[in-house]
Amino acid sequence: MSPPEFLSLDDARPVPLKWRTDETALVVVDMQNGFLKPGGYFDQVGYDLAHAPGTIERVRRTLQAARGAGLFVTFIQSGFDARHLVVGGDTAPVWHKSEAQVLMRERPELAWKLITEGTWDYELVDELQPLEHELVVRKSRYSAFAGTPLDQVLRARRIRNLLFCGVAANVCVESTLREAYHREYFCLLVDDATHHAGPAFLRDATLWNVERFFGWTAPVARLEAALTAD
Repeated sequence: MSPPEFLSLDDARPVPLKWRTDETALVVVDMQNGFLKPGGYFDQVGYDLAHAPGTIERVRRTLQAARGAGLFVTFIQSGFDARHLVVGGDTAPVWHKSEAQVLMRERPELAWKLITEGTWDYELVDELQPLEHELVVRKSRYSAFAGTPLDQVLRARRIRNLLFCGVAANVCVESTLREAYHREYFCLLVDDATHHAGPAFLRDATLWNVERFFGWTAPVARLEAALTAD
């Protein structure tokens, strides 16, 4: 069976969509040990990771469907260089607002260990490893467009449409999706292949924002069906 020419989602929210698959890419956001595994950064902060196995599995399904349809795939990897030079010190907002930065200062035994290049925490989870030809974009801010070549790489391939999955829905996923919208990309959030950081209402707020202002949403099962259609 050949991949479909179009991604057609008649029940996407808030309205149906039809995109060319050769103009569509999947963006897998921050599926790293630090955000999803016991002992990692989010676990150290105190976020509930009960969702993680299910989230990883639904992202895996999304990735498999995208690969099967020949979509361009990019993984986003969040964190800091080994000496945290990209942070910029206390003159930078991220020094104050990144929970990883704050926690590493509060607990010296964690210094240089949370979402830092060269650590287990920083690595993508074993279940979701990029293929040799797939792009990995390393970022140090919430948006994957900030200080990275992501936009250039997508435009070079004439990509116009982006599918988003990963974590955290209300932080890095939404930040990247919002910036994609402002850069004239059409955006869809795979709504059950993402998870929020914090109270449940934050997920609802992200979905409302996406559907109302920035794009579309659909579950992974619908995406799978659409990407395997004749």
